[in-house]
Amino acid sequence: MASNAAINCSIIDFSSKNHQLIFTSLPIPHCRYGSSTVRFRRNCFSLRASKSYHSPIIRADSSSSSSSSSSVKREPMLPPYNVLITGSTKGIGYALAKEFLKAGDNVIICSRSAERVDSAVQSLREEFGEQHVWGTKCDVSEGNEVADLVAFAQKNLKYVDIWINNAGSNAYSYKPLAETSDEDLIEVITTNSLGLMICCREAMKMMREQPRGGHIFNIDGAGSDGRPTPRFAAYGATKRSVVHLTKSLQAELQMQDVKNVVVHNLSPGMVTTDLLMSGATTKQAKFFINVLAEPADVVAECLVPKIRSIAASGSTKPTYLRFLTGVKAYSQIFSRIAFGARRNRYILED
Repeated sequence: MASNAAINCSIIDFSSKNHQLIFTSLPIPHCRYGSSTVRFRRNCFSLRASKSYHSPIIRADSSSSSSSSSSVKREPMLPPYNVLITGSTKGIGYALAKEFLKAGDNVIICSRSAERVDSAVQSLREEFGEQHVWGTKCDVSEGNEVADLVAFAQKNLKYVDIWINNAGSNAYSYKPLAETSDEDLIEVITTNSLGLMICCREAMKMMREQPRGGHIFNIDGAGSDGRPTPRFAAYGATKRSVVHLTKSLQAELQMQDVKNVVVHNLSPGMVTTDLLMSGATTKQAKFFINVLAEPADVVAECLVPKIRSIAASGSTKPTYLRFLTGVKAYSQIFSRIAFGARRNRYILED
């Protein structure tokens, strides 16, 4: 499992006189490796130790343990798995759904658009059959709709082993906060923060009553490592909160002695979705997309076996799964700077 020490991959603007202007128009995702911090300088690379902070874990007295979790007889979690993915009619959510179906699992997809749900379900059923995929409309920022989503899952699958919170929005807007509309801010915050909290709440309530328990994966994004996200500050702030929420829920479950539900973080890195590509309007954004981004199907093909292995292992230890690891990011940026690799891979650079 990856260390908590972050690789801070920063490209320094060579044209600045003091060589301290950092390209931050499109911050790269979480990069962690060992206990070192990597910074890319003008003519060299340097490693320096970085400290990581671990929040204390609070354990309640055994007398306060959850009666519901202790009363449920634990059953092993064996494949095929029942998987629910929010925001899964396109992009990385849809790609993850396809990979789980390829592995023989059962999948529920959802979206705010009933039309997109119907279209995605039809496409997936044509490829994988009608008995393995279901879909329903759900706005994750509406508590009653998420409760209906749970009821839909229980009706069709009886239980959910893996719940992936992928639904997220940047309102397809890349502009300074001072120029951002109320409507865009409300969409970003209610989807990415409120929606995530509601989904975690309902998923935990359901899974605590399941003999097989369950695993919840919260997908992070740009800003989750604390780096600035100019032109999409609200999005970055909500993704930073994903990491904190996951840690808090992990501590709450441990405090309540709930052993059959585990909350994880999942980092797909930079994925060439419509959301990402709509922000490819600056030199810096084009650079990082070409160097670090990957198509959704490539990312899903890597992550799904790792997610399934966690369920198969029976482990109750939270994890932080990453597609773009520190070593991978370091290698790709070095190759670009040293050899010009990945130039113009997706977007023509100036």
